[in-house]
Amino acid sequence: MCIPDSGLLLVDKPQGVTSHDIVACARHLLHTKRVGHAGTLDPMATGLLIIGFGNATRLLNYMLGHNKTYEAVIRLGEATTTDDAEGEILPNDALNIGPGVHVANKDMSFEKSLSFERIKQVVSENLVGKIMQAPTAFSAIKINGQRAYDLAREGKSVEIAPREIFVSDFSVSNPRITRGVSGKLVCDISAKVSCSSGTYIRALARDLGRLLGVGGHLTQLRRTSVGDFSVTDSRVLKLRSQMREFTDRNGVLQHRSKAVPSDDFDANNMLPKICLNMMDAASHSLPTLSIDENQAKDLRFGRWIELKSGINYENYPAIAYVSNANTEECDVVAVVELTKNIKSNQIKPIVVFPASEKTGKLDKYLK
Repeated sequence: MCIPDSGLLLVDKPQGVTSHDIVACARHLLHTKRVGHAGTLDPMATGLLIIGFGNATRLLNYMLGHNKTYEAVIRLGEATTTDDAEGEILPNDALNIGPGVHVANKDMSFEKSLSFERIKQVVSENLVGKIMQAPTAFSAIKINGQRAYDLAREGKSVEIAPREIFVSDFSVSNPRITRGVSGKLVCDISAKVSCSSGTYIRALARDLGRLLGVGGHLTQLRRTSVGDFSVTDSRVLKLRSQMREFTDRNGVLQHRSKAVPSDDFDANNMLPKICLNMMDAASHSLPTLSIDENQAKDLRFGRWIELKSGINYENYPAIAYVSNANTEECDVVAVVELTKNIKSNQIKPIVVFPASEKTGKLDKYLK
């Protein structure tokens, strides 16, 4: 077995490193520079990060739109500047609590003001289904060409327009009263969230705290699935964080965490077993469409092709692939979409992939 030229590497990201650190580790392991990821995880977060390499990097944008699931711990009673545990605690007068929201007061016990039944009610009535969410100021969203978190760290005002998201499940459990960083009583709750792409779990924690009138932030976050992929998949590579020392350009000794595999990880032996090939990557990105050799040649030349059978409009864009009946192998040809031509059974290529000699088995990709 050998490592495919293009494909996916599923990684269980450790805490304390960035998603870019994971990409750097993958470049080292795979001996290639063409590596990217599908969906950033904050340094504080752990869990599933999908790494694409070779031609599969061109499929990562399609994977960004897949639904995701998370496990989290939300702390109610304290808000922070970053909406997670890495920020500074905000005073009560900076909670930005909206009108009509009950605010806990001295005459009401903390346990009563944050009863578990009330927490569940606020979640179900306000934070499930189709909602408008204002992303956190400390996010990677670009504002006039600059990352929002860079502007926020410079102390500049960051305003990001709310956007529509969909939360299919937001279940809370195991409430426990403890002392927060500020010394005040806080309530930590466990949460499981299934949501659409673009949802900020930090923002859900922030908004839940605001709706309850006490403030809130995220203390733990783990991504457990992206689309069809789960962090429990046997092919997931579990990395760890390791501190390294280096001297910067000014001759100053610096310390920084990096992502590394376990000491006994044998890349030459293990990577061929856990890397997904190009057809695996394609079939988990978009619906698939089988075409013949002549159609494959046309698509690779940028020509439109006509399908004999009817078109299911819900299945586009799609991945077109060609199979070899003798070897039961298949090759990813292009990402295709419907044309605006009056002939409704015509499709055109929008991303074209070169022919590859290293292909995967066909049978499990037929749909």
